[in-house]
Amino acid sequence: MPNIAYFHPQTVHFVIALLFVGVIARVVSVLPLGALAKRIGFAGPMAAVLIFVGTIASVVAVKSGAQAHGPAERVPGARDAVVAHEEWGERARNAFLVVAALELLAIGLYAKPAAAKWLRVGSAVVGVGGLIVLFEAAEHGGDLVYKYAGGIGIRSGDSTDVQRLLVAALYHNIQADRHAGRNESAARLVDELARRMPVDATVRWMVLESRITDRGDAAGALLALDSITPAGDDMRGKMMKGMLTSQALEALGNADSALKVLEALRPDFPQSPRLLQAIERLGGAPAPQPTP
Repeated sequence: MPNIAYFHPQTVHFVIALLFVGVIARVVSVLPLGALAKRIGFAGPMAAVLIFVGTIASVVAVKSGAQAHGPAERVPGARDAVVAHEEWGERARNAFLVVAALELLAIGLYAKPAAAKWLRVGSAVVGVGGLIVLFEAAEHGGDLVYKYAGGIGIRSGDSTDVQRLLVAALYHNIQADRHAGRNESAARLVDELARRMPVDATVRWMVLESRITDRGDAAGALLALDSITPAGDDMRGKMMKGMLTSQALEALGNADSALKVLEALRPDFPQSPRLLQAIERLGGAPAPQPTP
């Protein structure tokens, strides 16, 4: 089989969707629903088709995952998460190979309705167990992606994507350090971010924010902000300059001037929650409540 690691994210989502719907349809099809059973007679054939297709997809998903695991597994600390995800994925595939075999036997015994019925009941029971295993595989996959950044930034092979991964990591570490009171560490990470993205407008605003928040240099930040004039159509730049100017003034003990800066922004940003919260925090008039 060719290398299909790139398609692992798409494949696993098809597996989850197809098999969950397929097993639910199979359970519904074997329930004693009386007259309603005739009206939903399509559930049985639909279940078989979805289970077959979902099982094939699970085989492809396991193969693509095995081909994709190398780079993610080599990240320090990530190997156990990769192995756990692979093992649960293989268990889910094996469970649904059994379910698919039961479905095939039921089709083969179409001339013996009683036997076919019990095979479909068995398919439903094993399928429910398979869904539990599939859920575990998906949960471990989520841990791998969201806790260990498994595969993020490296899927396309484009170095720009790897750069985005590093930028995201720097940004979130800045917030975590700042929240924990590690302002010096946050400032160093902002410097690294600025070194890597010197022309990015968002990073430039972050550098000024860091001067106020992390370095305690509100006066220097205020001087730098005074030299910035956002373009007339740069509404985000206007908002950022105003918010940071207010923040710097407040840090210098001039809360009244800080509030005036925010109030000057209100006509342009009347619905901004961030602006309105900052105004209220400084003792300004709250946002008008809509008339019922």
